[in-house]
Amino acid sequence: MTVELQLRPRLVSRALLVRFVSIAGSAVGFFLPLSVVPLYAGQDGAGLATVALLLATVAAELGTPRLVARVGYRWALAAGLVLLGLPTLVLTVSDDLRVIVAVSVVRGIGYAIAVVAGGAVTALLIPAERRGEGLALVGIVGGIPSLLALPAGVWAAAHWGYAPVFVATAVATLLALLSVPGLPRRSFSVAEDGVLASLRNPVLTRPAMLFAVSAAAVGVLVTFLPLAAADQPAWVAATALLAQPAAATAARWVAGRIGDRHGPAWLLVPGLLLCAAGMAGVACTGTPAAVIGGALGFGAGFGALQNATLSLMYTRVAAGGESAVSAIWNAAYDLGMAAGALGAGLVIGPAGYPATFALTAVLVLPAVLLARRDRRP
Repeated sequence: MTVELQLRPRLVSRALLVRFVSIAGSAVGFFLPLSVVPLYAGQDGAGLATVALLLATVAAELGTPRLVARVGYRWALAAGLVLLGLPTLVLTVSDDLRVIVAVSVVRGIGYAIAVVAGGAVTALLIPAERRGEGLALVGIVGGIPSLLALPAGVWAAAHWGYAPVFVATAVATLLALLSVPGLPRRSFSVAEDGVLASLRNPVLTRPAMLFAVSAAAVGVLVTFLPLAAADQPAWVAATALLAQPAAATAARWVAGRIGDRHGPAWLLVPGLLLCAAGMAGVACTGTPAAVIGGALGFGAGFGALQNATLSLMYTRVAAGGESAVSAIWNAAYDLGMAAGALGAGLVIGPAGYPATFALTAVLVLPAVLLARRDRRP
């Protein structure tokens, strides 16, 4: 055992520590104003601002690998951080809906560039033998600021107003630029046509589709659980929505260690089954213990899938295709969440919340058949 530990490459290098700074900065830059901007836009503009942010993010994610191929990882990451943070300062001087939507579009483009370019260089800084564990650690570094920034933004806006939130967003994101020169100077190989080629490759699209299915369930959960639990004490929905990302963060770490030893593909089926079982528990909206327990179980399954699908896709791509994998995986996340929220919104009216959550659990199960075909490294 001692020999094995000595032979294992070091997980956290100086370059990866430097990269952690921009991970945290982009997380704060995205999530701190995420719920504040819709409040700032008002009831009539809230949905439009969020949709503009999401659509811009997805579109830019698929185009970022080409940008990375042209300018390199460091310049692309720097551009993404600037576009994510700087435009929020405009909102301190204007509350015009057109301005808010324009800022949301630019910020969505910036976030997409930051996470795709940054995610690809992160994968290159993690030893291949410990990729699952490394990606789990990266998930914790980005997940904790995200978890704290989202409610902090709403709290700060309620107590101090909108402007301080927008200024803090810009400052946190732009300060992260200081870390970019500390990333490796060497040029990594980048496949310029990687996204199109990867979208035609089933060994990459299958894990992305599985992740999109679980992300759709997340969209249902985070969008409609507060409304479904409105007749319960306020702590029920709050606790469940905290339990889900907390369990996902912990599960990513466990899944990373298991995946490095036994292969990430073996985690796909258990992850999907946990997601389905968790949503079934959430469907018992009148029972607080079932809702919170279901959110915990769902979070564990989702965290396992986050780690397993991304690790699996990285292992199946040739050198230079990391940015394409990052783009497709992040687009699957965003599109899945949007599709889940939109689809559930159409069903909830006639079916009700419990039936919609139960239907979501059932719709996850066919993905298990697809996952069984993918049980190889």
